[in-house]
Amino acid sequence: MRKLTYYIACSIDGFIGDPSGDGTAMIRFLDEEFLDFFRQEYPEAVPTHGRRALGMDDLPNKRFDTIIQGRGSYDLALKEGITSPYAHLREYVASSTLTESPDPNVEIIADDLVGKVRELKAEEGEFGIYLCGGSTVAGELLDEVDELVIKTYPMVYGAGMPMFGSGVTIADFALESVRTFGNGALVRTYSRKR
Repeated sequence: MRKLTYYIACSIDGFIGDPSGDGTAMIRFLDEEFLDFFRQEYPEAVPTHGRRALGMDDLPNKRFDTIIQGRGSYDLALKEGITSPYAHLREYVASSTLTESPDPNVEIIADDLVGKVRELKAEEGEFGIYLCGGSTVAGELLDEVDELVIKTYPMVYGAGMPMFGSGVTIADFALESVRTFGNGALVRTYSRKR
């Protein structure tokens, strides 16, 4: 059974972006130490155009071969003219409003998101599934999330988009590891308690 990992960046107060969902204020924490972490641990979680810019194109996937993201996350790429932001992965976009995929590498999940995720998790393979966001999709899939990898940046939004959208029930996770960085960021990894 493949794992669904919600790999997400957030502020100290648990927001993945400002009230409109914009998380670009966190980019300033991507210093060389943190980029080395991406290169060594999660190179496939960097969008394809970012991998090229950072000279990471030749790095193999280490953890994921599939990505699921919400329409809001996908729209960030579309606004930049990028129709396949994670071309090095199988891409799925959960959207009830996007009727047709603008790219042959991107499959739209219009309904039964949970069913599709269960189907993907049941596939054979050594790699897992990367849940990129956003908040609503993460809330819908909370019961399917096997692992949380939370990159926490040393900043406070005060208000914004939460890691999980509304309607979330309580779910218990066990802390597996914490990695700290010189810039004040930390990465916490949790696994679901069964």
